[in-house]
Amino acid sequence: MASQTFDVIVIGAGPGGYVAAIRASQLGLKVAIVEREHMGGICLNWGCIPTKAMLRSSEVFHLMQRARDFGLKADNIGYDLDAVVKRSRNVAKQLNSGVGHLMKKNKVTVVMGTASIPAPGKVSVITAAGTEVLSASNIILATGARARELPGLEADGKRVWTYKAALTPPHMPKKLLVIGSGAIGIEFASFYNTLGADTTVVEVMDRILPVEDAEISAFARKSFEKQGMTIIQKGMVKKLDRAADMVTAHIEVDGKTTAHEFDTVISAVGIVGNVEGLGLEALGVRIDRTHVVTDEFCRTGVAGLYAIGDVAGAPWLAHKASHEGVMVAELIAGHKPHPIKPESIAGCTYCHPQVASVGLTEAKARERGHAVKVGRFPFIGNGKAIALGEPEGMIKTVFDARTGELLGAHMIGAEVTELIQGYVIGQKLETTEADLMETVFPHPTLSEMMHEAVLDAYGRVIHL
Repeated sequence: MASQTFDVIVIGAGPGGYVAAIRASQLGLKVAIVEREHMGGICLNWGCIPTKAMLRSSEVFHLMQRARDFGLKADNIGYDLDAVVKRSRNVAKQLNSGVGHLMKKNKVTVVMGTASIPAPGKVSVITAAGTEVLSASNIILATGARARELPGLEADGKRVWTYKAALTPPHMPKKLLVIGSGAIGIEFASFYNTLGADTTVVEVMDRILPVEDAEISAFARKSFEKQGMTIIQKGMVKKLDRAADMVTAHIEVDGKTTAHEFDTVISAVGIVGNVEGLGLEALGVRIDRTHVVTDEFCRTGVAGLYAIGDVAGAPWLAHKASHEGVMVAELIAGHKPHPIKPESIAGCTYCHPQVASVGLTEAKARERGHAVKVGRFPFIGNGKAIALGEPEGMIKTVFDARTGELLGAHMIGAEVTELIQGYVIGQKLETTEADLMETVFPHPTLSEMMHEAVLDAYGRVIHL
């Protein structure tokens, strides 16, 4: 390497790290990025992107089975799981090489290897060729997170899987248990259930998708059960007995434990931050439950050391990591970026039906002392939804009754992951209910329901 000294060194090339590197380079800084495994990180290679490719296959398969509803004919409908997986891996590969190209284009020095920080401003990298020491006055930690493994429920890749095995399955599950009903658990449950697996989801909390608004969770549960899933809430998997072709799960509900047999188990019980082996404790970095403690600008309290994305805590979302990466790069370059408000970050779950939300749930808004006005609009009242053959879903809005501020928006139904951004922009621009009511939404679109859900909060709904 021509020079070992940089303005910024980024550790981790996921959606937080590589975006931070690009933005820092755009601002005229000399940047290196260290990655031990894949450019693009988990998101591109084993998370957001390949799961969406697989879910798209299951969505098309589901539509093919409904061909008659659309006046179409399709016989001998089936799927080839290996081909589904292959398409998903190819999508990931295409984007992975795209990140490599972006690094080259932005003149970011890429070092493949395992990094540690032996002293402030120093990064030691164990590469295939030996150890290299890089220097920079600014270091951005973007090391991400990995699947949490509970004692006794550890994955073995054969019968008990985490997301990696679920994305490259050694077999098609016939009877599947999914432990955890956050976005990852529900997306895999939705995928395999659509392909015909007899699917059971166990959630320790009192409802599935526990971070969502209670009404959305209840709607999702009904919808999944209608699709044949078994949903167990307030349940805990106490232990797994493993045999060659079978797993017996001991599930406790209301203090009573019963045994259930499955041929496959997917564990999706959260994530832990990748904080080990970096030398963080010796530097004086505070770590709380595997996550680096930072301020609103992602500063760790150690001069010149920042932490972004999953390693810095919730919400564990790629778009949050990317935005933090941009913010930190701008901070280092001497700009004055705004800190990110966690409630301004939308969450999206790509199950069938899709779920998307931003801001406060109704319960959270009331808890925080807001008097609220709540609006709802069902998909069945929307012309485009009926034309699409997707009449199942709803949109819910939560406003502050006094100021008209949009506190939160919650959706379930077709393509809501694309619709949510309208409300995100509205919140960012500090829009009120009056602004939203006066906005003309195009017809016929699903987005009209966003208008109607606002009108409903103020007793002015038209198509209901």
